[in-house]
Amino acid sequence: MYSENSQEMSEIDHESGPGLHQSLFKKESNLDKYRRMVIGDQGWLKVLYFEFVILFFSLIPGALGLVCRKLFYRPLFNQVGKNVIFGRNLTLRHPHKISIGDNVIFDDECLLDAKGESNSGIRIGDYVTIGRFTSLVCKNGDIEIGPHVNIGSTVKIIVADKGKITFGSNIDVGSNCHFSGGSYDYSNSERLPSTQRLTTEGIIVDEFAWIGAGVIVLDGVHIGRKSIIGAGAVVTQDIPAKSIASGVPAEVKRER
Repeated sequence: MYSENSQEMSEIDHESGPGLHQSLFKKESNLDKYRRMVIGDQGWLKVLYFEFVILFFSLIPGALGLVCRKLFYRPLFNQVGKNVIFGRNLTLRHPHKISIGDNVIFDDECLLDAKGESNSGIRIGDYVTIGRFTSLVCKNGDIEIGPHVNIGSTVKIIVADKGKITFGSNIDVGSNCHFSGGSYDYSNSERLPSTQRLTTEGIIVDEFAWIGAGVIVLDGVHIGRKSIIGAGAVVTQDIPAKSIASGVPAEVKRER
């Protein structure tokens, strides 16, 4: 019985296993897999420079580390503005598809993942702060963050195939929020939902919005201008401009 189940699972895993497994276990060399996952379609000189920079400068503490990363990280990205601060131990994926404006702050232990075959990647405006342990993840989608946006610690912003998550200007995002730019088809119980992704609608947060701590925002949501989302809310539908919403699911309580 065990061997029959094992054989059946191995057949299922090959066709419908998690997307990361499908990518990692393609028939190509480990070096090619690494380059594709981390650097993208870049030459080996880019790979060597990436390895050199991460190895020698990623973990240097204090002012010395900030200065070294400011100097040596710049060539990794598509564009880097003035006075950008890179914290310790940033995880970077496809950094050549990441554009950064002026006076941007990345705290320690952030993840910037612009991975994808046909996406534009991540674009960050001026005077943006990205809190510690925060992740910006593109799965062949795009993330655009306008100027004067403050994103707290441990925030997850994840967008799936051909979708886009857009933040306007002058927005505050509390810690532990999750923006889920992607949906799954779970009608076939014989396959993992993560292998049956639906078309991504994207997420839009308009200017001067305030997203409280621990908020979850699902795919397809548009949060209007100057709206406030209370802590711990789960936003499943559009929130009109100048609204105060809270609850699970989030409902408009009153106008601002």
